[in-house]
Amino acid sequence: QVQLVESGGGLVQAGGSLRLSCSASRSILSINAMGWYRQAPGKQRELVADITSGGSRNYAYSVKGRFTISRDIAKNTVYLQMNSLKPEDTGVYYCNAKFENYYRDYTNYWGQGTQVTVSS
Repeated sequence: QVQLVESGGGLVQAGGSLRLSCSASRSILSINAMGWYRQAPGKQRELVADITSGGSRNYAYSVKGRFTISRDIAKNTVYLQMNSLKPEDTGVYYCNAKFENYYRDYTNYWGQGTQVTVSS
C-alpha cells in the first residue's frame, strides 16, 4: 500500500506555469510506475504523464513539449512541471501509483486530487 499527497494546484492564466508535487509514503523505487492523471468536468479521467521505476517517461500527446514529469528519489516525490498552460488543461489532477503483480495485474492508488484552473 501507499499513501499519496498532492500539492501545487491553483489558478493561472493561459501561458503560465505550475508545478505539482506528489509525496509517497514509501520508496518510489518500490512502485512500478507513478504518474499524473487529470479529469475535466464531464470527461473521463485521462493519463497526463507517468514514470516507471526504471525512469522511463510517457506523456499524453496533448502535453508533450509542455509538461515534464520528474522525481526526487530521496524525497519519495514525483513532480509535474506544467508550462505554456492552456484552458483545456483545466481539471482535477490526481497522482497515481501503480503496482504490478506476478500475473501482470495492476493495483492503483490515488491521491486526493488537486485543482488546476487555467483562465483564458
